Amino acid sequence: MTLNRHKLRKFAGRIGLYASVLTLVSPAAFVFLWMLSLSLKNEVDNMAFPPVFIPAPPTLANFVKVFADNDFLRYTINSCIVSFGATGVALLVGVPAGYGVAKAKATRAAMLILIARVTPGLSYLIPLFLLFQWLGMIGSLTPLVITHLVLTVPIVVWVMIGFFEGLPGEIEEAALVDGATIWQAFRYVALPLARPGITVATILAFIFSWNNFIFGIVLAGRETRTLPVAVYNVLTFEQVSWGPLAAAALVVTGPVLILTLLMQKEIVAGLTAGGVKGG
Repeated sequence: MTLNRHKLRKFAGRIGLYASVLTLVSPAAFVFLWMLSLSLKNEVDNMAFPPVFIPAPPTLANFVKVFADNDFLRYTINSCIVSFGATGVALLVGVPAGYGVAKAKATRAAMLILIARVTPGLSYLIPLFLLFQWLGMIGSLTPLVITHLVLTVPIVVWVMIGFFEGLPGEIEEAALVDGATIWQAFRYVALPLARPGITVATILAFIFSWNNFIFGIVLAGRETRTLPVAVYNVLTFEQVSWGPLAAAALVVTGPVLILTLLMQKEIVAGLTAGGVKGG
């Protein structure tokens, strides 16, 4: 009797968990599927009432129109250059910085990094704009990459602090006793062990950089716009063309979504490892 009650409670707990997850995920899933539906329908079906959810037949004309009318290929290349560049520089700077802060137990430095992480990017925009205007760099990709470091570096440093703090100190101490320098211990001992954390930091930094809008709308020129800014332009000039607008939004979210799906095992493993070590 007790065993049956335990099984019943366990089954009810799973049902409750699945129902909670479904409740949280279903709004986002519905919005994404509706956006996908809009991108695959013509404007007649998009404006129809009652709404037509399943296109018959589906069309790729909206995607063709987006790339033909708005030079989205150039904007995609710009976003790749900015996001990969900002993420790469953030890793080169942030991973060693996170290691140094963790090993030095610099709590105040960690708090400053956290403050930089939660501070809105708009707070940095005016001084950075004035600086790049004085340097004559407005309209190029270089200021975009530099300003995106405001987003990516704090993320990488903060994530890596947690992972390096959780690494067993005995392994690094053994390497130092054997004659290794602190940099050799970092490179050959700590860095391989922190690979899950580096993966998580890379993905998070890339996503934040890819999705950033405010820096691109102010600092970019006509030829250096990134994809979020390009979507804004579609909204501005084609106010009622829901098909091209949805297609443009999918072009922006597609790479991030694909990256997340491909790297989901690494993300889960990295977050789990960080949680276990942090505890």
